[in-house]
Amino acid sequence: MLTNREAGSVDDLSQWIEWYRARWEIEMYFHVLKNGCRVEALQLGSRGKVELALAIYMVVSWRIARLMRLSRTQPDMKADQLFSREEWQAAYLMKRKVLPKETPSLREVVRLVAMVGGFMGRKNDGEPGAQTLWQGLERVRTFVEHFDYARGVIGSIKSTGQ
Repeated sequence: MLTNREAGSVDDLSQWIEWYRARWEIEMYFHVLKNGCRVEALQLGSRGKVELALAIYMVVSWRIARLMRLSRTQPDMKADQLFSREEWQAAYLMKRKVLPKETPSLREVVRLVAMVGGFMGRKNDGEPGAQTLWQGLERVRTFVEHFDYARGVIGSIKSTGQ
């Protein structure tokens, strides 16, 4: 690692190494922002619209990066801490899997969501990457929105007696 900073102590070196280790997380965040959210392709007419779009896409990018990191470092965490019930259930339904009686682990749901986005999940594939995760999340969210809409339509039909 090259730096223009002078190392005054071992603590300084340790801190710089930690900063460098955080670089990959930052790179992944901007990769999702640029390629997943496609912010460079935005053609919005005003600075205010660009800022608003960036504010939303930055949250999306942060969520994907967080899901990737926590599913790897805390795989046994309950999925409902980072996914809504509708989201994790949609992932199961979309992959034609039986809904579990209890909330599944974060790792299991992240893998299912990534499979919806194209992750194969074979024995030696490792953990899903940002691209399959953002594609899967997009499809899962669309599924949830359509399901909610259909539930509302059915509810209104039942209430009117049609």
